[in-house]
Amino acid sequence: MPEIKKIFITIPWFYPAYKAGGPVQSIVNMISELKEGFEYRIFCSDTDLNEEPLPDIEKDRWTHYNDYTEVWYASRENRSNTLVNEVKKYDPHILYIVGLFSWHFNIVPIFFCEAKKKILSVRGMLHSGALSQKKGKKLLYLVALKLSGKHKKLVFHATDEEERQQIRKNFSNAVEVKVASNFPRLIGGGEHAVKEAGSLRMISVALISPMKNHLLILKSLASVTANILYDIYGPVKDQAYWQQCIDQIKLLPANIIVRYNGDVQPVLVPQLLHQNDLFVMPSKSENFAHAIVEALSAGLPVITSHHTPWNRLESAKAGINTTETEDGLASAIRFFAAMNETELLFWRQGAKDYISKEVNIAQIKNSYKNLFS
Repeated sequence: MPEIKKIFITIPWFYPAYKAGGPVQSIVNMISELKEGFEYRIFCSDTDLNEEPLPDIEKDRWTHYNDYTEVWYASRENRSNTLVNEVKKYDPHILYIVGLFSWHFNIVPIFFCEAKKKILSVRGMLHSGALSQKKGKKLLYLVALKLSGKHKKLVFHATDEEERQQIRKNFSNAVEVKVASNFPRLIGGGEHAVKEAGSLRMISVALISPMKNHLLILKSLASVTANILYDIYGPVKDQAYWQQCIDQIKLLPANIIVRYNGDVQPVLVPQLLHQNDLFVMPSKSENFAHAIVEALSAGLPVITSHHTPWNRLESAKAGINTTETEDGLASAIRFFAAMNETELLFWRQGAKDYISKEVNIAQIKNSYKNLFS
């Protein structure tokens, strides 16, 4: 009987029953697709990214997630010591560290946990846009990591070739880097409401933070004369930034209706996508952007920036990669608002065709088997 490969995952947050997206969605999809011959232990916080306690969990013990995965929701008390001890007891083949800058879930496992092999998955955190947030502290830590020499003993996980170059730029060309794309959640088509020319239902599902560029969307809507209903979903990560968004919403003309709906459970996302005509998320940087992939697979054309893996959207009739300017974004919104149902159907099919060509699940599985070999 083949040996089961034991993977111990450290990640700051893991709450798929309540919220997903970003690294959380990446891990959910990975353990769903990569199960034969693998066993997982996931060590994470007992709170969400806003430090709100997760409901309906058992803390500080291993709890069942599925037949081959258990999760430890760690409270603050002795969190780092508990992690070190649990890694030692489990004795994994691989310690898989998701992220770079969390003390308990990234730095402690890099410096203080013992494992046969350590893989560091940087998850877009070395992109220039991501590094610009709290830049001083991040650069200081990267210098410390390099001076310690610990980076030489890590295998780095990049989700694409651009991220491989970012890793080598920030560390060295000598570090070992393996590329394995994220596993996506593909939603599939559903019944959409009929689209009328001169009106547009658009949606964003993302963290509320400067990286996602909600404020730019809201400013661009000021010059749009079509009737727009814009639904925003996602937790507020930056309260000061969200207040700027609220102030901008108050300035919008009567033909623009903006609704903030708070966070959304992942199970409800497909229904929400099918109720809309367009997905908008002009991010400053994304190393994958699960929300964009889900939208495309659900048949929604997407307006985004040039800073995601999903480019050449317009040539595929799947959406528009726009400049990060009010004029550029407003022009793209007007383009879709002017469409009637027949025209939009063509772009809906283009969105589904585009993502089905870009994503190869069998190839992704092989790349992870190579990563974990």
